[in-house]
Amino acid sequence: MSDHRMEDGPTGAPADAAGPAHAVDSTGVAEPAAVRQFWERLGLPGLVDVHTHFMPERVLHKVWGYFDALGPLTGGVEWPITYRKEEDERTALLRRFGVRAFTAMLYPHKPGMAAWLNGWASGFARRTPDCLHTSTLFPEPGAEAYVREAVEAGARVFKAHVQVGAYDPADELLDPVWGLLAEAGIPIVIHCGSGPAPGKHTGPQPVARVLARHPRLRLVVAHMGMPEYEDFFDLAERYGEVRLDTTMAFTDFGERFAPFPRRARPRLAGLGDRILLGTDFPNIPYPYLHQLHALERLDLGTAWLRAVCHDNGARLFGLPTPPTEQPARHTE
Repeated sequence: MSDHRMEDGPTGAPADAAGPAHAVDSTGVAEPAAVRQFWERLGLPGLVDVHTHFMPERVLHKVWGYFDALGPLTGGVEWPITYRKEEDERTALLRRFGVRAFTAMLYPHKPGMAAWLNGWASGFARRTPDCLHTSTLFPEPGAEAYVREAVEAGARVFKAHVQVGAYDPADELLDPVWGLLAEAGIPIVIHCGSGPAPGKHTGPQPVARVLARHPRLRLVVAHMGMPEYEDFFDLAERYGEVRLDTTMAFTDFGERFAPFPRRARPRLAGLGDRILLGTDFPNIPYPYLHQLHALERLDLGTAWLRAVCHDNGARLFGLPTPPTEQPARHTE
């Protein structure tokens, strides 16, 4: 879940361990080919992943170091990074998976970081056209100005991390920011659930206060709000612009510390047009393909899978419909 507080410092040394150079799924098929087979079988043009992490390399290395050290916000869970690769390798791998659009989820843990991160993300979006231009925010003086600047520069999605930032999303310093983003119709992926470890302001109540003031805000609740799934479903059913992303939900890893309640399965079907594929790539302790298989084994039908894995995200971000063509053959 990329939950951590980053240490300050001019450099960040990468950890020694490397992810698998040629990831293989449980059947022994090379993973990029297996991922493509998944979405081709559904008749999709690819995947739209709204929860992937790209950030300045020294910052990302600190994130990986936090996971390696089992920092408190990991819940003390062993968290090997599957895709510990250089930036260009990670973007290339998402393309080999057939991900049409992805994000650069980045976030500050203290005042004074957000504007700098937004500057980096703007450059990343320019050199990575399949990345949805991502920005972030923090409750601090000047937040409205730099958020407006990011919007004017073409930001298409924002990331808010209530747990890592340890802030109340209903903080009055953010009120004009939420109003600006609601008016612009720009989605915000927000980590506000209490998994894998609770924070001072995690849980549904702070977010409910924000939505009461800004009911048109396009919040995408990260990780399905785990472990408070049903409370966040309540908010999605009350507010038509609230969505949820699948990141880590339903996977074997997620089920160990935040099992999804069986009684809530019918609500998954009912919210099928507002659930979006998210994965937490590259910071996941299992292959990318496992998230897709975890969704498939919910057995909610092909139409639900198509919507979650591509169509809902494509609609939210206004992605063009690709021309009809025969699926290419890929060998690994």
